[in-house]
Amino acid sequence: MVTDNPMTSSGAKVAVLAGASGLVGRELLQLLSQSSVYSAVHSLVRRPGAGDAKPSKVSEHVVDFDDLPPLPACDDVYVALGTTIKVAGSEAAFRRVDHDYVVAVARAGRAAGATRLGIVSALGADAKSRVFYNRVKGEMQAAAVTLGYTSVVIVQPSLLVGDRERLGQPTRAGEVWATRLLRPISGLIPAGIRPVQARDVARVLLEKTLTAVPGVTIVPSRELHG
Repeated sequence: MVTDNPMTSSGAKVAVLAGASGLVGRELLQLLSQSSVYSAVHSLVRRPGAGDAKPSKVSEHVVDFDDLPPLPACDDVYVALGTTIKVAGSEAAFRRVDHDYVVAVARAGRAAGATRLGIVSALGADAKSRVFYNRVKGEMQAAAVTLGYTSVVIVQPSLLVGDRERLGQPTRAGEVWATRLLRPISGLIPAGIRPVQARDVARVLLEKTLTAVPGVTIVPSRELHG
């Protein structure tokens, strides 16, 4: 369990999470529900029943991310939305999820009173990158930090390791093969590019957000390993 910041462990704060159906989002939802910092957690999903069974403090809201309603009053917002071009079906559809939806949730959270924002991005995110995936992630980051949050924490994991089948998601060939090929020599791979466990990404994102200083904190993949 995450060790809460004693300066914020009032148990009266409210969190919003978008992306509980994903690898990191599922882990993050459990950590948020266990944290003594939060008295309530609002989970935004596209379909009911996303993720595992919900603890009593978690309220699930089925929303249209293309047309978000006003969010409940909240203190902190966590966004773990993401897809791939293959799953999304096109570059435009990928951008809609990994850029537009992320920024829309962050903007709606700020309007609902949130002052801290935690986002799952990706290794290599760079708004000037020639690689489309990295460029979209970088542009998302650049947009998110302009929304007026006191603190923004962005984690940039390498390939994620976790059980997608348990979530009813298609496996991602790149993740599967990278894990199989690199597992025997994982100790020799630099931490910055080594595949990272989804639960570790969620844990660090929560810890860093709870203890964030004003401004923007970028957490590279090498700092995400358990």
